[in-house]
Amino acid sequence: MIMGICGTYDLDSANGRMLEILLKECESLGAETLIWDHGKKPLPLVGAPGSWEDAIVKEFQDMALSSDAFVLSSPEYHGTMSGVMKNSLDWLYSKHTSGKVFGLMATLGGQNSNNTLNHMRIAARWIHGWVAPEQIAVPHIKEAFEEDGSIVDNLILDRVKSLAASLVSNTIKLRR
Repeated sequence: MIMGICGTYDLDSANGRMLEILLKECESLGAETLIWDHGKKPLPLVGAPGSWEDAIVKEFQDMALSSDAFVLSSPEYHGTMSGVMKNSLDWLYSKHTSGKVFGLMATLGGQNSNNTLNHMRIAARWIHGWVAPEQIAVPHIKEAFEEDGSIVDNLILDRVKSLAASLVSNTIKLRR
Protein backbone atom coordinates (compact mmCIF):
# COMPACT_ATOMS: atom_id res chain seq x y z
CA MET A 1 0.00 0.00 0.00
CA ILE A 2 1.34 3.43 -0.98
CA MET A 3 0.08 6.32 1.18
CA GLY A 4 -0.16 9.78 -0.34
CA ILE A 5 0.28 12.77 1.95
CA CYS A 6 -0.70 16.16 0.55
CA GLY A 7 0.83 19.36 1.87
CA THR A 8 -2.47 21.23 1.59
CA TYR A 9 -5.87 20.89 3.26
CA ASP A 10 -7.60 20.64 -0.10
CA LEU A 11 -7.09 17.59 -2.30
CA ASP A 12 -8.62 19.68 -5.10
CA SER A 13 -5.31 21.53 -5.32
CA ALA A 14 -2.24 21.26 -7.52
CA ASN A 15 -0.57 19.01 -4.95
CA GLY A 16 -3.67 16.87 -4.61
CA ARG A 17 -3.81 16.57 -8.39
CA MET A 18 -0.12 15.60 -8.56
CA LEU A 19 -0.74 12.90 -5.93
CA GLU A 20 -3.74 11.64 -7.87
CA ILE A 21 -1.75 11.42 -11.12
CA LEU A 22 1.23 9.72 -9.49
CA LEU A 23 -0.84 7.25 -7.47
CA LYS A 24 -2.87 6.35 -10.55
CA GLU A 25 0.40 5.51 -12.29
CA CYS A 26 1.42 3.38 -9.28
CA GLU A 27 -1.92 1.56 -9.51
CA SER A 28 -1.27 0.83 -13.19
CA LEU A 29 1.92 -0.90 -11.99
CA GLY A 30 -0.05 -3.08 -9.56
CA ALA A 31 0.15 -1.06 -6.32
CA GLU A 32 -2.70 -0.32 -3.96
CA THR A 33 -2.91 3.34 -2.91
CA LEU A 34 -4.67 5.69 -0.54
CA ILE A 35 -4.47 9.38 0.35
CA TRP A 36 -4.75 11.02 3.75
CA ASP A 37 -7.31 13.83 3.45
CA HIS A 38 -6.29 16.76 5.66
CA GLY A 39 -9.46 18.63 4.67
CA LYS A 40 -11.69 15.96 6.20
CA LYS A 41 -9.32 14.95 8.98
CA PRO A 42 -6.91 17.77 9.85
CA LEU A 43 -4.12 16.84 12.21
CA PRO A 44 -3.69 19.02 15.29
CA LEU A 45 -0.36 20.75 15.73
CA VAL A 46 2.16 18.54 17.46
CA GLY A 47 2.13 19.42 21.15
CA ALA A 48 -1.21 21.25 21.10
CA PRO A 49 -3.37 20.53 24.17
CA GLY A 50 -4.89 17.06 23.79
CA SER A 51 -2.96 16.29 20.61
CA TRP A 52 -1.15 13.25 22.03
CA GLU A 53 -4.47 11.45 22.57
CA ASP A 54 -6.23 12.74 19.43
CA ALA A 55 -8.17 10.02 17.57
CA ILE A 56 -7.33 11.53 14.16
CA VAL A 57 -3.62 11.40 14.98
CA LYS A 58 -3.94 7.73 15.94
CA GLU A 59 -5.82 7.01 12.69
CA PHE A 60 -3.12 8.80 10.66
CA GLN A 61 -0.34 6.91 12.42
CA ASP A 62 -2.15 3.58 11.99
CA MET A 63 -2.57 4.26 8.29
CA ALA A 64 1.13 5.07 8.04
CA LEU A 65 2.08 1.95 9.97
CA SER A 66 0.04 -0.25 7.61
CA SER A 67 1.48 1.44 4.50
CA ASP A 68 4.52 0.11 2.66
CA ALA A 69 5.57 3.40 1.05
CA PHE A 70 4.74 7.11 0.98
CA VAL A 71 4.40 9.91 -1.53
CA LEU A 72 4.77 13.45 -0.21
CA SER A 73 3.47 16.33 -2.33
CA SER A 74 3.95 19.84 -0.98
CA PRO A 75 3.80 23.38 -2.27
CA GLU A 76 6.89 25.43 -1.62
CA TYR A 77 6.15 28.24 0.80
CA HIS A 78 8.95 30.66 1.72
CA GLY A 79 11.62 28.26 0.50
CA THR A 80 10.40 25.12 2.27
CA MET A 81 7.55 22.64 2.62
CA SER A 82 4.14 23.80 3.79
CA GLY A 83 3.22 23.80 7.46
CA VAL A 84 0.63 21.10 6.72
CA MET A 85 3.36 18.82 5.34
CA LYS A 86 5.78 19.57 8.19
CA ASN A 87 3.11 18.86 10.79
CA SER A 88 2.22 15.59 9.01
CA LEU A 89 5.85 14.49 9.11
CA ASP A 90 6.14 15.56 12.74
CA TRP A 91 3.42 13.01 13.62
CA LEU A 92 5.37 10.16 11.97
CA TYR A 93 8.10 8.29 13.82
CA SER A 94 10.56 5.64 12.71
CA LYS A 95 8.22 2.95 14.08
CA HIS A 96 5.76 4.02 11.32
CA THR A 97 8.24 4.59 8.50
CA SER A 98 11.49 2.71 9.04
CA GLY A 99 12.68 0.93 5.91
CA LYS A 100 9.84 2.27 3.77
CA VAL A 101 10.25 4.11 0.47
CA PHE A 102 9.37 7.80 0.14
CA GLY A 103 8.64 9.55 -3.15
CA LEU A 104 8.83 13.34 -3.19
CA MET A 105 7.01 16.00 -5.23
CA ALA A 106 6.90 19.78 -4.90
CA THR A 107 5.02 22.52 -6.67
CA LEU A 108 6.16 26.10 -7.07
CA GLY A 109 4.45 29.28 -8.15
CA GLY A 110 7.57 30.52 -9.90
CA GLN A 111 10.80 29.05 -11.12
CA ASN A 112 12.09 25.61 -10.23
CA SER A 113 13.71 25.03 -6.83
CA ASN A 114 14.71 21.94 -4.91
CA ASN A 115 14.40 23.43 -1.42
CA THR A 116 11.15 21.70 -0.53
CA LEU A 117 12.36 18.39 -1.95
CA ASN A 118 15.58 18.67 0.05
CA HIS A 119 13.77 19.51 3.29
CA MET A 120 11.28 16.65 2.87
CA ARG A 121 14.20 14.32 2.07
CA ILE A 122 15.94 15.29 5.32
CA ALA A 123 12.75 14.72 7.35
CA ALA A 124 12.06 11.35 5.68
CA ARG A 125 15.62 10.16 6.29
CA TRP A 126 15.41 11.33 9.91
CA ILE A 127 12.49 8.94 10.45
CA HIS A 128 14.48 6.15 8.74
CA GLY A 129 12.74 6.26 5.37
CA TRP A 130 14.41 5.37 2.07
CA VAL A 131 13.97 8.29 -0.32
CA ALA A 132 13.71 7.42 -4.01
CA PRO A 133 16.33 9.26 -6.09
CA GLU A 134 13.66 10.21 -8.63
CA GLN A 135 11.79 13.35 -7.62
CA ILE A 136 9.50 15.92 -9.17
CA ALA A 137 9.46 19.70 -8.87
CA VAL A 138 6.76 21.42 -10.91
CA PRO A 139 7.49 25.11 -11.51
CA HIS A 140 4.89 27.68 -12.62
CA ILE A 141 2.19 25.42 -11.20
CA LYS A 142 -0.70 27.62 -12.37
CA GLU A 143 0.32 26.79 -15.95
CA ALA A 144 1.10 23.09 -15.37
CA PHE A 145 -2.30 21.54 -16.08
CA GLU A 146 -4.68 21.37 -19.03
CA GLU A 147 -8.34 22.14 -18.41
CA ASP A 148 -9.02 18.40 -18.07
CA GLY A 149 -6.42 18.16 -15.26
CA SER A 150 -3.74 16.44 -17.30
CA ILE A 151 -0.13 17.60 -17.12
CA VAL A 152 0.93 20.03 -19.86
CA ASP A 153 4.65 19.21 -19.92
CA ASN A 154 5.51 15.70 -21.16
CA LEU A 155 8.88 15.89 -19.38
CA ILE A 156 7.06 16.21 -16.05
CA LEU A 157 4.75 13.35 -17.00
CA ASP A 158 7.83 11.24 -17.79
CA ARG A 159 9.20 12.08 -14.34
CA VAL A 160 5.88 11.00 -12.79
CA LYS A 161 6.14 7.65 -14.56
CA SER A 162 9.77 7.26 -13.49
CA LEU A 163 8.98 8.07 -9.85
CA ALA A 164 6.01 5.68 -9.83
CA ALA A 165 8.15 2.86 -11.27
CA SER A 166 10.86 3.51 -8.70
CA LEU A 167 8.37 3.62 -5.81
CA VAL A 168 6.71 0.36 -6.78
CA SER A 169 9.87 -1.59 -7.63
CA ASN A 170 11.87 -0.40 -4.62
CA THR A 171 8.97 -0.97 -2.25
CA ILE A 172 8.75 -4.56 -3.46
CA LYS A 173 12.50 -5.00 -2.90
CA LEU A 174 12.53 -3.46 0.58
CA ARG A 175 9.31 -5.03 1.88
CA ARG A 176 10.26 -8.67 1.11
